[in-house]
Amino acid sequence: MLDKPITPPFDPRFPNQNQTRNCYQNFLDFHRCTKTMKRRGKDTASCDYYRKVYRSLCPLSWVQRWNDQIHEGTFPGKI
Repeated sequence: MLDKPITPPFDPRFPNQNQTRNCYQNFLDFHRCTKTMKRRGKDTASCDYYRKVYRSLCPLSWVQRWNDQIHEGTFPGKI
């Protein structure tokens, strides 16, 4: 299922034009949110915001590589 691209709202944590950190942080936030919600036995729909933001900011090749690293257990970020 492909999401309709959204324009992420301004995030004061990332005021510069370079949105690389914003992309990465929203990717982490999405995975942390889904992990937490699943652990609590709750619906993960509230995490969709983070997914939509990182999908609109991050190059697809980065996301694919990060997902591969997560599945291989080699992802460098803390999820």
